[in-house]
Amino acid sequence: MRPPLVYGPGLKGNFISLLAAIDRGIPLPLAGAHNARSLVYVGNLVDALIACATQPAAVGQTYLVSDGEEVSTALLVDKVAHALGRHSRSFYFPPVLLRAVAALLGRAEQMDRLFGSLRVSDQKIRGELGWQPPYTLEDGLRVTADWYRGRNLR
Repeated sequence: MRPPLVYGPGLKGNFISLLAAIDRGIPLPLAGAHNARSLVYVGNLVDALIACATQPAAVGQTYLVSDGEEVSTALLVDKVAHALGRHSRSFYFPPVLLRAVAALLGRAEQMDRLFGSLRVSDQKIRGELGWQPPYTLEDGLRVTADWYRGRNLR
């Protein structure tokens, strides 16, 4: 199984940092990020792993898996804000200038992840195993936002 960015309850890393920034109302200069990214909600990944473990056709195969919807970083910020019940405070800042500032701060790699594209095609697992993601991107973001809010109330 080869997943792209995995998100969902209990996970750590950059996605949780993005949730925190949006939840705190921090303005983010990401409205100019018109890339295309594949994501996979952890519930979809688990469902795909179960499909692979229970279907003989999956033996020896490598599958890419995703939620089935590509989003730009700018759109992802808006969707996360909506899931959190917040307003997106994303604004436009020229990506070339952001990359230059990031390079000066030693954050060029992080900027590449935010503005770069990473698309995967999950047509092989859909075709060979008949797998369909049980959760939409919005479903996964809503569950993740609910978990995040609950975690921060303790």
